[in-house]
This record gives sequence, structure tokens and C-alpha cells, in this order.
Amino acid sequence: MFSTVFGVPAHPLFVHAAVVFIPLLALFAAAYALLPRWRGRTGWLAAILAAVGPLAALFAKLSGDKFISYRFPQGAPANVLHHRSLGTATFWFTLGLGLATALMLWALQDSPNHPRPAWVKGGLRALVLVLAVIAVVEVARTGDSGAAAVWGRA
Repeated sequence: MFSTVFGVPAHPLFVHAAVVFIPLLALFAAAYALLPRWRGRTGWLAAILAAVGPLAALFAKLSGDKFISYRFPQGAPANVLHHRSLGTATFWFTLGLGLATALMLWALQDSPNHPRPAWVKGGLRALVLVLAVIAVVEVARTGDSGAAAVWGRA
């Protein structure tokens, strides 16, 4: 599944999903954290993206691992290994963002019987915002290193 899709290498296909869904997750999670009036309109999308973003990152990472083992059976060059390590970091930061977003969605849904402490709400909003920035930066760094590896830029 992670090698090819309809005879085409899977990694370039899965990478494009990650490049779209991770920034969307960051955007909607940040909107939910910062814009209380928009929560009714953004919450369901943030919840979906909290699952889809990390899955897209995981599929990109696993397909990249398969691609490297197929393309470089004797060992990958340093720039490809650097790209792989950035992709791994992107997955972990995106997973953290997805989990923090899910927790934030839960925490900001107060019920009269079970109000959440303000420090929990504020802490989760801050965590989501920090992870959103880091995840987007890591997607850009990973994509840039991948493009450099493919197109020969050092």
C-alpha cells in the first residue's frame, strides 16, 4: 500500500495530502482556539482534521520509508536521510497537534455540571497554537528538503 498507487510511487501522492491537511489542521485549530464566535462553525472541521492531518503525515512518512528502501537499497545519501528525519519530526509534531486539538475541543465544551478550570483551557489553547506553528514550519522544512533532494539543490 505504501509503495505504489495504481503503479505510481505512493510517496509523492501522500506528500501532497500532508501538505494540504496539516496546514488546514493548524489553521482551524488556531481559529477554534482564538475565535470563540467561530467555534460552532470550525469545531467539527477541526475535529476531522485532528485525525486526518496526522494520518496524512503518517502515510507520507511510511511511503517515504518504502521509497527510500526501494530507490536506495545500498543506503540513501545524506540529503535524503536528512529529509527522512525532518519527515519523522513532522509526523510527531502533527500527531501532537492532533491530540492537543482533540483535547482542546473537549476542554472548551463546558457543561454546567462539569466546568473545566481556566488554566486547563488556556494551557490547551496555548499548546495548540505553539504546535500549530511548529507543524507548519516542519511541513515547509520537510517539503523544501525533499524538493532539494529531488531537484539536486544542495
